[in-house]
Amino acid sequence: MLLHLILSILLIIASALMVLLVLLHKGRGGGLSDMFGGGVSSSLGGSSVAEKNLDRLTVLTGIFWFLCVIGLGLAYAY
Repeated sequence: MLLHLILSILLIIASALMVLLVLLHKGRGGGLSDMFGGGVSSSLGGSSVAEKNLDRLTVLTGIFWFLCVIGLGLAYAY
């Protein structure tokens, strides 16, 4: 019971952080990013250090989110 609560809280935190991190990414052009004003972008031929760190943090948060979902599923199954 306590494990379910802890995993649920961690999942909520990871979900909110994931949404925030995805919204922080710069639009690459095309799709929905053009609709919201992201169509005016300049390609400088590479990513800055901040963008690479944001990518890494987003991937790590996604992995943590996935592990929380798997853990919660296993906790409810057993």
